[in-house]
Amino acid sequence: MKKLIAGILTASLALSLAACGSNDKSASDDSKKDAKETKLVVGASNTPHAVILKKAQPILKNEGVDLHIEKYQDYVLPNKDLDSGDLDANYFQHIPYLEQQIKDNGYDFVNAGGIHIEPIGIYSKKYKSLDDLPKGATILISNSVADQGRILTLLEAKGLITLKDGVDKASAEIKDIAKNPKNIKIDTKTAPEMLVQMYENKEGDAVVINSNFAIDAGLVPTKDAIALEDKDSPYVNVIAVKKENKDNEAVKKLVDVLHSKEIQDFINEEWKGSVVPVSK
Repeated sequence: MKKLIAGILTASLALSLAACGSNDKSASDDSKKDAKETKLVVGASNTPHAVILKKAQPILKNEGVDLHIEKYQDYVLPNKDLDSGDLDANYFQHIPYLEQQIKDNGYDFVNAGGIHIEPIGIYSKKYKSLDDLPKGATILISNSVADQGRILTLLEAKGLITLKDGVDKASAEIKDIAKNPKNIKIDTKTAPEMLVQMYENKEGDAVVINSNFAIDAGLVPTKDAIALEDKDSPYVNVIAVKKENKDNEAVKKLVDVLHSKEIQDFINEEWKGSVVPVSK
């Protein structure tokens, strides 16, 4: 009888040890799985950038990239935080702005890939078309120098002004206006993130607003703007990284996923032309 009890106790102990060993192996496997994941911290504007990244998160998870999204409301801090190392990449700015920031601040950044275009629009609470704008009308635009060439090019394309011959339109300034038949007053005092509020407060006769701020405020550029930038705009929003990380595998996977059909279809369905995906 003693031998039987001893045998039962021995078998029970063996099963218990085997179970512990199984749990340890499972925990070890989970640890190995987690260890294979690469954490990638990306700074982004709320809309559409962070929304697009959120859609990409589960896809990247399957690719072994643990994407963390840090949201920003301005155009200055995301580059400062990328430079300091608080971010691995950022996604909020177009190419001319990135180039201007590199020039002005000495950032060692590169464009890791273009993702989408946000056509800027002209909005008005007072007039339904640009033709309705009276002589001497005031148009409020961004105080960001990097935005102004783009905006003046838009105003020229819509027939409100003519820029001087030979001017680099990407870096055009107010002084580069050659003709202004309606004597439009262009006000450059407002920070870009405040332009929606100026529009809502009926400041000026028209306001030029970047689409990310417009969309974030519930505006639909393709419906609410009285004029919209053409879709072949060169102002592509990009993933920016430090030069040393341009070949980082996690960054490459991020760009590849954002260029995927799934994400590009999502952008088209979500914003219906207010945000236009690119694959370069």
